[in-house]
Amino acid sequence: MTDATTLLRVEHLDVAYASRRRQAKVIDDVGFDLAAGETLGLVGESGSGKTTIGRAILGLAPVSSGRIEFEGRDVTRLTRRERRGAARGIQAIFQDPYSSLNPAMTIADILVEPIQDVGSAQKRERVRQLLDAVGLPADSGHRHAREFSGGQRQRIAIARALALEPRLIICDEPTSALDMTTQTRVLGLLREIQQRTSVAYLFISHDLGVVRAMSDRTAVLLHGRIVELGSAEQIAEQPEHPYTRRLQLATPVADPVLQAQRREQRLRVLREQGLTDEPKGPAWTSN
Repeated sequence: MTDATTLLRVEHLDVAYASRRRQAKVIDDVGFDLAAGETLGLVGESGSGKTTIGRAILGLAPVSSGRIEFEGRDVTRLTRRERRGAARGIQAIFQDPYSSLNPAMTIADILVEPIQDVGSAQKRERVRQLLDAVGLPADSGHRHAREFSGGQRQRIAIARALALEPRLIICDEPTSALDMTTQTRVLGLLREIQQRTSVAYLFISHDLGVVRAMSDRTAVLLHGRIVELGSAEQIAEQPEHPYTRRLQLATPVADPVLQAQRREQRLRVLREQGLTDEPKGPAWTSN
């Protein structure tokens, strides 16, 4: 990947939180890059640190050391005011569509909240465009989030992320709270948006199957460190690290016979590695 196409570069990233007795490092020497229009999947179990990486990129988690370059600027060294300007190019879609939207605001107010520099007529037109982009009726802007299903709420969250026309969207488990049918539709919508806008995604998930369906490349995170990085197909089909192999065997499949076989394989792999259950990670970690 050439510098001309690199949108995001993370180098030697460390994130640590202070506990009562010590500094607990939850991200340890993480590095990767992401090109404009590309999707990088970040996969790992709960507690692996994947959400913390997303929060660090957004400026919501403390960076102990390392660099996070977005469009050539190290955003970890910007002032708060400069960071707000850079943040227009990076937006996020969070896991829970029920808690991520303000229940007191109309959908129109939620969508135009990030837009401060245009008039009322332009805001109304922007709301119409955003609702259309995510497949919701134009009159949705007058309603509140409680009037929508989980899948519709996540579409609203996607529309909000698109409001400032970002170059990068961090998708933090955006479909894990949805049923399988709704999940498929939302993932299809994200792919359509990427094709139209060339936005890049950092797609965070615990599900290797979902990551494979969405990503160009996949980074596997274990205990705050990347243990494997490669093409999405290679990681899903021919994983090299034993931990990635366990994730592969944990991916659900529709065939109950095959699912039972995969479970037996997974248990066998765990026994071979001297484990009786999935690794729990450090005592003080974050998603």
